[in-house]
Amino acid sequence: MKKYETIFLLDPRLEEEKTVEVVAKFKELIEKSEQSELESFDEWGKKRMAYEVDKQKDAYYVYATFSAQPEFPKELERIYKITEGVMKYLVVKIEK
Repeated sequence: MKKYETIFLLDPRLEEEKTVEVVAKFKELIEKSEQSELESFDEWGKKRMAYEVDKQKDAYYVYATFSAQPEFPKELERIYKITEGVMKYLVVKIEK
């Protein structure tokens, strides 16, 4: 398995319950998948972005590191794309 890191930004206009639900969804996806193993998961909270996205200056940041089979990051990105409330995301392979 290779090591990866991901960060995703949630729309700050989401209700608190929905934010918690989306964060839990991705944490569970990485933890429970047979193709991945969660190493760390940090909620950074609401922070100012470097530039506006969808006319928003802030976003709710979540960062995670994990080990996974090469197919898993593509599936994770697919789910980011179809999840309501995810404004931006990035999945990067960590090189040694």
